[in-house]
Amino acid sequence: QVQPVESGGGLVQAGGSLRLSCAASDDTFSMYAVGWFRQAPGKEREFVAAIKWNGMNTYYTDSVKGRFTISRDNAKNAVYLQMNSLKPEDTAIYYCAAVQGPGIPMTANDYSNWGQGTQVTVSS
Repeated sequence: QVQPVESGGGLVQAGGSLRLSCAASDDTFSMYAVGWFRQAPGKEREFVAAIKWNGMNTYYTDSVKGRFTISRDNAKNAVYLQMNSLKPEDTAIYYCAAVQGPGIPMTANDYSNWGQGTQVTVSS
């Protein structure tokens, strides 16, 4: 069973950058679509970005297009979320989720394996 583990969160000033990583020890991770979701205090978990198992397709929510980039290195069993031009409204716990298959889900319920999350705080 693939168990994603997030890292890279932290505190950054508005306009700054962070790179989140999602890694798994199981080599089958390369066969999983991976999505990033986030949840701010008092809000529902929302989709941020997703990438196909082979990295050929990516999707983003409108609020992060042009600022965030999702990528993966299957040789390292890792997926990354590069976040630039961060805004205070990006503050949330960021979760990595994975599901085996050819699709690229954008709904949390469609993912079967979840990490514990990493906190991202953007100060104004």
